[in-house]
Amino acid sequence: MTPEAPAGGPSAGALAGVEGLSSAEAARRLTQLGTNRLPEAGTVPGWRKLLAELTHFFAILLWGASVLAYLAGMPQLAIAIVVVILVNGTFAYIQQERAQHAASKLRELLPAMVSVRRDNRVIKVHTTELVPGDAVVLVAGDRVPADLRLVLAAGCSVDESMLTGESEALAKVPGDTVFGGTFLVNGQAEGVVSGTGGKTRLAEIAALTGKVEAPPSPLARELQRIVRITATMALGIGVLFFVLSLLVGISWRDAFLFAIGVMVALVPEGLLPTVTLSLAVGAQRMAQRNALVRNLEAVETLGSTTFICTDKTGTLTQNRMNAVEVWTPAGVLSVIGAGYGPEAEVTGTGAGEAQHLSTAALAASVGRAVLREGKWIPEGDPMEAAIAALAARLAGPGRDPGSGPAELAVSHRFAFDPRRLRESAIVGTTLYVKGAPESVIPLCGHGGGDAGEAAGAARAREMVDQMASHGLRVLAVAERTLPGPPGASFKLEEVESGLTLLGLIGLHDPPRAEVRVALEAARGAGIKVAMVTGDHAFTAAAIARETGLIGSPELVLEGHNLPEDDAVLAALLDRDGVVVSRVTPEQKLRVARLLQGRGHVVAMTGDGVNDGPALQQADIGVAMGLSGTDVAREAADLVLLDDDFATIIAAVEQGRATYANIRRFLTYHLTDNVAELTPFVIWALAGGRFPLALSVLQILALDIGTDLLPALALGSEAPSKGTLKRPPERRHLMDRALMFRVFGLLGPVEALFEMTAYTAVLLGAGWTPGAELPAADVLMAASGAAFTTVVLAQLANAFACRSASVPPWRLGWFTNRLLVWAVLAELGLLAVFLFLGPLATLLGHAPPSPGGLAVALAAIPAVLLADWLYKIARHRRAGKAIPATKVQRL
Repeated sequence: MTPEAPAGGPSAGALAGVEGLSSAEAARRLTQLGTNRLPEAGTVPGWRKLLAELTHFFAILLWGASVLAYLAGMPQLAIAIVVVILVNGTFAYIQQERAQHAASKLRELLPAMVSVRRDNRVIKVHTTELVPGDAVVLVAGDRVPADLRLVLAAGCSVDESMLTGESEALAKVPGDTVFGGTFLVNGQAEGVVSGTGGKTRLAEIAALTGKVEAPPSPLARELQRIVRITATMALGIGVLFFVLSLLVGISWRDAFLFAIGVMVALVPEGLLPTVTLSLAVGAQRMAQRNALVRNLEAVETLGSTTFICTDKTGTLTQNRMNAVEVWTPAGVLSVIGAGYGPEAEVTGTGAGEAQHLSTAALAASVGRAVLREGKWIPEGDPMEAAIAALAARLAGPGRDPGSGPAELAVSHRFAFDPRRLRESAIVGTTLYVKGAPESVIPLCGHGGGDAGEAAGAARAREMVDQMASHGLRVLAVAERTLPGPPGASFKLEEVESGLTLLGLIGLHDPPRAEVRVALEAARGAGIKVAMVTGDHAFTAAAIARETGLIGSPELVLEGHNLPEDDAVLAALLDRDGVVVSRVTPEQKLRVARLLQGRGHVVAMTGDGVNDGPALQQADIGVAMGLSGTDVAREAADLVLLDDDFATIIAAVEQGRATYANIRRFLTYHLTDNVAELTPFVIWALAGGRFPLALSVLQILALDIGTDLLPALALGSEAPSKGTLKRPPERRHLMDRALMFRVFGLLGPVEALFEMTAYTAVLLGAGWTPGAELPAADVLMAASGAAFTTVVLAQLANAFACRSASVPPWRLGWFTNRLLVWAVLAELGLLAVFLFLGPLATLLGHAPPSPGGLAVALAAIPAVLLADWLYKIARHRRAGKAIPATKVQRL
């Protein structure tokens, strides 16, 4: 392969480099050498994941209970507990694997394309299709897809921190090797692939090092708290009642049986897998709405967001740049045209100067449009495509906008730098510069001596403000003739001075139509929104007004004028609708930290290389999937596949729904535990003279057999329409309201009807308290009545738990179809447990008598009535009526 001569025009790509491979040769090498994928080394084997699900704290408690039951001469109970552990652990493992598989599938939606030269043209291919010998074209922000030997490099610096730990980006020149997985921070480059897949430096290091684990998320900490509370309760109450049973004269074997039952009744075995499934469902729903979650626990964190810092371009706007106004010292041109086609209506004065300006701007740009079948097709950055379209329109129909001085044969580029806010290119002996007006204009002389220069600069700045006030993004373009022969080598600091200002380009990026509605939804949800952008203050403020983002009174801060005192700046930022313009990456990071310091859960959007630190600092980093760089996507927790601000609000809504779902099935689980524990408490308090209504095996059947499916269905409940009409949740999952609802209302109602049904059967058979125990068939029928009551009460409880404020008939009985099917399955399992002879005998119960069944059926309306009265009382205390809200249908 031999280097090509530098090529010009917008179809030339980033830089002219090497010829590249043919498609046929690339396909042959791909077959021979394999895909560009890292080996799956370092992943946790499946057996270890399964073992972890069988040895967490809940499971260890049950293992201990099983061993003790066996030693106490109760092998059936010991085997049953082991079966519960295995079933629960296997189910949790399957859900974790499904969630991980879903997450890996979702991650494949992330852009993973790279530009390569094949068949003498630049095309995009998937990174896995790279082969040794491919010629790769890179621009700032790209992740290096494989080990490359650089052939061309213009202003290149590479972040190798993931390999070396050095945070400072390293300058690279032709002949250097850059490694896969690193990031091109500045400049453009072309290189030849020298190693792919397992033969890269990254693969070597990955085989030796493990991944650093992130600190636990708020949800993980909250679940750990619940595990500690419930486990301590289970163990402590079990030991306490074991001792009490011995003190009242119960045999140690019966006392031990009682303690085992208490512990099993208080351990919500299905809690952890249900949480996992709920998060996975939330992530899947977010993906359907173009929000890709990169880790499951971020689903819940999104629901706690209190402050969103959004950028402007592509998030609030459509990222469809169109150059609509050109100012030169000779006059102002208005350009009216749709899309990137050459057709446009041009009015005004100074057409010749504007054409020269557009050609200069094109020279200072990385080529971002290609001519195909007579049409200019945008590729990559929409701003660059808009400049190419402007050049085509001013050149006239059928003319190449690249035709100009030296045919745009770029000999050297000085890449865009977020601190310089400009980029330059040398064509022959002319330097062309394009960038932010405040960066370019001070470098220019305007003729006419000091007074003339001051007047010229003032006129240019006046036009900048005028364009920006109309919501236009403004670029300044300048040039300079360099000394020396064409192709001479120059340093950046030597050439970017003494420039001649050619003029200004005003680009319009229309706001997204749905942004205004999304902003209103955010405010209704108690979320503050700020615009944090690198654009001009007037441009940012104009778009903020157009979208309804800016607050009243208006507050627009500029990066160079931000207060140095952190407390002052934090107070200024902590309001809705503030606009922060011309921010540097360091200032964006500072904004995130200060807002977090004031107690906010911050979501920060970004798309550039230098947004990475701010995205990592924020509680939720949000990267752009369409226009964002690999660096930004790597640092983010959430990737917007459509770059749309409204998608953030949709993701917040799903995050809140997931949090609410966890509270729903937690309420459901704990209510059941109260009903399961009550028979053991009564048995112990009666000194064993009152028969035990439920056995440990029946409790296990309730927890794993009948309760699990409704709990999972509650974990997939759709967001209610009121989800975004209240502030974010700032409370524990197990708070006073939940505990009262469980232990002060729903649980006691279930327990009351459970023991009433049990007692009714015994009394109906002629038994009186204190008398000898009735016949075994009577005890089995009574126990069956108690078992049936708990199942039916939980059926009603499942519908009641769908909302903490609205009764189920207001929600619609069939709006959660998964719950309907789960309840039907629950009834089917109840029939199996009662009427399948061997299984009923093993559990120690029989079908209830008519009287016992009547009490059991009465538990359904009783639970619903108690829940309704509770919700009425809550709303009256709050001075509100119960809303007639309906949820979305699943």
